[in-house]
Amino acid sequence: MDLGEDSGRLGSLPTTTSRTMSSSSSAFFSANQSPFFSPRSSTCQLSESARFDVQCDSTNLSADPPSSSSGIPDPECLANVGFAASDVSLMPAACVSSDFPKFDHSSCTYGHLHDNGFSGIIEKHRRHIRSHDMMFSPVPISLSSYQQSSYDVYIGLHGRKPSLLRFTNWLRAELEVQGMSCFVSDRARFRNSRKHGRIERAMDVSSFGVLILTKKSFRNPYTIEELRFFSSKKNLVPIYFDLNMGDCLVRDIVEKRGELWEKHGGELWISYGGLEKEWKEAVNGLVRADAWKLEALEGCWRDCILRAVTHLAMRLGRRSVVDRLTKWREKVDKEEFPFPRNENFIGRKKELSELEFILFGDISGESERDYFELKARSRRKHLTIGWSKSRSLEERRRECNWENGSRKGKEPVIWKESEKEIEMQSTERQRYQRPRSSGRNSRRKRPAKFIYGKGIASVTGDSGIGKTELLLEFAYRYHQRYKMVLWIGGESRYIRQNYLNLWSFLDVDVGVENCIDKRRMKSFEEQEEAAISRVRKELMRNIPFLVVIDNLESEKDWWDQKFVMDLLPRFGGETHILISTRLPCVMNLEPLKLSYLSGVEAMSLMQGSVKDYPIAEIDVLRVIEEKVGRLTLGLAIVGAILSELPINPSRLLDTINRLPPRDFSWSGREAHSLRKNTFLLQLFEVCFSIFDHADGPRSLATRMVQVSGWFAPAAIPVSLLALAAHKMPEKHKGTRFWRKLLRSLTCGFSSCYSKRFESEASSMLLRFNLARSSTKEGYIHFNEVIRMYARRRGVTGVSHAMVQAVVSHASLSHHSEHIWAVCFLLFGFGNDPTVVELRVSELLYIVKEVILPLAIRTFMVFSRCSAALELLRLCTDALEAADQAFVTPVEKWLDKSLCWGPIRSNAQLNPCLWQELALTRATVLETRAKLMLRGGQFDIGDDLIRKAIFIRNSISGEDHPDTVSARETLSKLTRLLANVQAHTSP
Repeated sequence: MDLGEDSGRLGSLPTTTSRTMSSSSSAFFSANQSPFFSPRSSTCQLSESARFDVQCDSTNLSADPPSSSSGIPDPECLANVGFAASDVSLMPAACVSSDFPKFDHSSCTYGHLHDNGFSGIIEKHRRHIRSHDMMFSPVPISLSSYQQSSYDVYIGLHGRKPSLLRFTNWLRAELEVQGMSCFVSDRARFRNSRKHGRIERAMDVSSFGVLILTKKSFRNPYTIEELRFFSSKKNLVPIYFDLNMGDCLVRDIVEKRGELWEKHGGELWISYGGLEKEWKEAVNGLVRADAWKLEALEGCWRDCILRAVTHLAMRLGRRSVVDRLTKWREKVDKEEFPFPRNENFIGRKKELSELEFILFGDISGESERDYFELKARSRRKHLTIGWSKSRSLEERRRECNWENGSRKGKEPVIWKESEKEIEMQSTERQRYQRPRSSGRNSRRKRPAKFIYGKGIASVTGDSGIGKTELLLEFAYRYHQRYKMVLWIGGESRYIRQNYLNLWSFLDVDVGVENCIDKRRMKSFEEQEEAAISRVRKELMRNIPFLVVIDNLESEKDWWDQKFVMDLLPRFGGETHILISTRLPCVMNLEPLKLSYLSGVEAMSLMQGSVKDYPIAEIDVLRVIEEKVGRLTLGLAIVGAILSELPINPSRLLDTINRLPPRDFSWSGREAHSLRKNTFLLQLFEVCFSIFDHADGPRSLATRMVQVSGWFAPAAIPVSLLALAAHKMPEKHKGTRFWRKLLRSLTCGFSSCYSKRFESEASSMLLRFNLARSSTKEGYIHFNEVIRMYARRRGVTGVSHAMVQAVVSHASLSHHSEHIWAVCFLLFGFGNDPTVVELRVSELLYIVKEVILPLAIRTFMVFSRCSAALELLRLCTDALEAADQAFVTPVEKWLDKSLCWGPIRSNAQLNPCLWQELALTRATVLETRAKLMLRGGQFDIGDDLIRKAIFIRNSISGEDHPDTVSARETLSKLTRLLANVQAHTSP
């Protein structure tokens, strides 16, 4: 959660969030807003009487005392824990501005905590804190109106472990985004007695005390004090971090029983000079709080946090929060992952561990054992991604602060983001910039080295080598470390729409209605940026998400050539970015180049369920491995064929070699990715031959593969795919006639039979690894290599069959990407040619039933103004071309043979159809004019609406309701255009 956005609230000011907050009128406890603020600026104002200094480890800290009228004498604001990866920061508790960067935790303290005998021990512990760790730079702040008399949750922790800080950061952000005020503190970090007094008061006025317990917590006097205090109030909520609830028994700890306590156990109260009785009383208090049972083990962070938030919301009387979380979890369980997990995933242990290290900065658990070696990280002096001409004083000050507080070992880095650059700064000053020289002899830009712990990683490799499988396995393996995995298709034409589709998971509104500024008219570009920034803002909170961009085709968006990087949240935050691509370099970062599987792993994948081949057949498998290019896709298909059919590797190799390769005219990337591996294409043909042998010469499975190449690169409904396959033209007209006759005779059973055939065909595609199953029931997905080959192999009319199937049965809300694929085939977007030609009657139906609803939805719901307007412009051009063909005189055989009168046009021969065409064109023009009005382009809208009015006057008359409505739109445009001209004229 971005503290500057959501935690920085004043008690006297109205609060706003992007979600509907739960009711604060609880019958049990109060629900005051959060006091946390994270100022980007280092200059605020504070009254002289309320200034004080706070000291904390290894960083510049600041704390500020807000004045209060709560009756508590001399309230002051402290900070608790800043959840950076390597150290803890103290931040001001409140500030007026909300334009802040993402810092972590800060708190204000109120109330009073009674003395419980620990003051002498704690004071002794404070005196032992090293002085050189106590660096402070006071930051004044004016907080005269701030009041905070209670908190819903006090969160206590002890330690600097990055995973612990990340977990605590996430827990606090999740509680606050659900409307529960929090106070977070690691009390062992402070030595000032006044600050400890404020924290104790905050503990006293908190409804619940959430203590995150680690194996080192039991030797910390402050944790023991907090356990005793909240146990006595019966509001203790323990969360066992990397511990089991059953591990925390007094006898086991004292007697060092078990592997865990052998090193960390013993008479721990002696380490800080405490009393045995009080220590045992505190630890035994955990037994009375066993109803919560919250264990944050390595693989269940998400479940633990959501259970904690749900239980706390129930205890606080926030029923709406519980209902909202329940609905969200049901949605996530169904739609989080695009594909089910591959239970037969082989190898890639090193790559998985390296991705973990790149994203998190460390490795743990099984990954630590699986990780064999990492490329040594070179000591970069300074690295710039993008362009940088100068650095401000503030940047140099931050760099100096890092120099003063840097620790030994890993080199600390800071990410700085601005409009023109994303810069990773290190302690030494040397910068790598893009070379300014151009030409053939200029040096090529070198990618940056791996950036560890900054939350972004890219994987590159050839098509079919297993990039998606690697990303999917990583997402399943580490999904509990994130609130959700957000999977985005990276194809350049669809990536922006896929990104905006995240609104339903992030609970944000990206519609154009929500982006209109009433003070002035926003341009289309500004409205699109506002929608993107809403999604981006949600991803920049302290709640961790994993954004997976699969198959990124280009660093630039296809529609407006803007960098895809503009969609992503800033690097170094809680949200991580994982990219798969065929590009050699992405955003000037060195990608993880995915290599081939080892010989043993490839052999295991090809052998499938048959493991007892003789040595001669094993040698044949090695030959097939080399011929298929060692691509994982080809190896998996070979293994499926050998498992499904009674055939040995020698016979399979002979069959593949006897199939003549098809001769295609390749171009562009298709030439590079397909022409170089003809053996893989012959392997596809073997699969098609198997399908045709099983189901006849026109197997439904084969046709489904052929038609799949024209769909969008997304999951395809099996029913829609089969329908398009059935609409493919027959090679022989007679065969088509007898098929139609057979269908007419068996119409009562056609539905049952078709569903059975669809199920059998899709099952065959899945078994032979030509398609992969989707988490959506009844959907399948095809690899890009197979889709590319299908487009080249398909017979004439396949694309038209796909258009007919999508137009007749697709749903705009569920299959919008495939409807866009239809639009790309019908209209020549950019420099692409028109692939499918339609009759006028078909064009009219598609425009009214598909194009207009799609354009309006794209504009209004997703704020994709440019795409919607371009679609309508191309639609207008197509209607005008059809109208021009209608009014052009044509020769009919009947007219010419009888020689009656002059040659007439199609408009005269079919006047009803011509009038419908003209009115449809007027509707499209009026729609474009109304959309232009929303972007402030009144002059263009005025011209469009006048054309629509002229058409409707000519056909429907002046008094027709549609004509009257168009005139009203013209009046509004004329008035607005006059106002603009009046304000802009000198």
